[in-house]
Amino acid sequence: MRVALLSREYPPEVYGGAGVHVEHLAAEMARLTDLEVHCFGADRPEPADRKVIAYQPWDRLRGEDRHLEVLRTMSIDLAMAAGLSGADVVHSHTWYTSLAGHLAKLLHDVPHVMTIHSLEPKRPWKADQLGTGYRLSTFCERVGIESADAIIAVSSASAEDITACYPAVDPDRITVIHNAIDLDTWRTDPSTDVLESYRIDPDRPIVVYFGRITHQKGITHLLAAARHLDPSAQLILRAGPADTPELARQVAVQISALAAQRDGVRWIEEPLDLRQLNQLLSHATVSCCPSVYEPFGLVNLEAMACEAAVVASAVGGIPEIVEDGVTGTLVPFEPVSPTDSDPAHPERFSHDLAEAINKLVADPHLARKMGEAGRRRVIRNFSWPESARQIVEIYRELTGRTGPGPMAR
Repeated sequence: MRVALLSREYPPEVYGGAGVHVEHLAAEMARLTDLEVHCFGADRPEPADRKVIAYQPWDRLRGEDRHLEVLRTMSIDLAMAAGLSGADVVHSHTWYTSLAGHLAKLLHDVPHVMTIHSLEPKRPWKADQLGTGYRLSTFCERVGIESADAIIAVSSASAEDITACYPAVDPDRITVIHNAIDLDTWRTDPSTDVLESYRIDPDRPIVVYFGRITHQKGITHLLAAARHLDPSAQLILRAGPADTPELARQVAVQISALAAQRDGVRWIEEPLDLRQLNQLLSHATVSCCPSVYEPFGLVNLEAMACEAAVVASAVGGIPEIVEDGVTGTLVPFEPVSPTDSDPAHPERFSHDLAEAINKLVADPHLARKMGEAGRRRVIRNFSWPESARQIVEIYRELTGRTGPGPMAR
């Protein structure tokens, strides 16, 4: 069976959780199917077990105008749809390729499977990044979701959001399949050379945030909470890039003010490789995920795999990953409204974040116990072979191909 995975991100151009997901899903799918990956960006070298086809936007749409960003994406989707002839099933990831998946369904008469990593109506702040193009990104997503033959939600909370945002979607078309993690990639590292290179003291408590500077990830709330952290704790921020210049300036001002107030604040703006991240998380007393919207929260799996205790907001799919009181602490979160994911009481949220972090900083034995429990939970519940097996079963049902073994290539 020939399967086409459609994604904006694919190595080496990966910047978020959806890209990490596609990278590892492709590795599993290549063992089970005749796989093609269709992605954005520059041409990539092809692994021996799959084809990789990359696409560029139309020349007439090139430039820096943010209002045209979605049109550039749509131009890639058109070219991508034209290149999907011969596929038995197309599987799109995020709104960036949902239009391509829908057009391929119509053009080539093939089933379209769509994995929802996030929902545009739940991220109104994207209008700051895309301008009026946000209306088009929502259009692309709606067309894909409402017409997809099967929809994969990465959490039960995400499945509920899908039907709330798009009531025309039949819930029977939605299957919950959690994201997974490569345990050979994410593991503990007792070395300290990376810490030393960034002037991080391994003998002091370490609180880590790693993620993009985006409204969704809640970094501004963590920085507000950091004013009340135990003075012994170091705050390490592997944060960047920012969605907008305005948000970049806001975060820079907050970090500067915090660093003037206390020591041990480190802002690492450049990307870290896997070994560096493994070592940083392995020595973390706490990995903090203060997101205001998170359909899944892959960063928490990565931290747990490295045996870091997690403090995270109780939003979206995070409670399906982090077992409160066992692998970390879930911080209560009340949004302004179902359509506004900002905290209704931001000062209370920041206070509760600080309190949860300080409790683990004061009790390193509890933090270690939670970290060890976290890795055990990841091993039990979040493996790529199992996730891929469930996705292949969806392909089989849609194409009428049956059988317990791998599909013929």
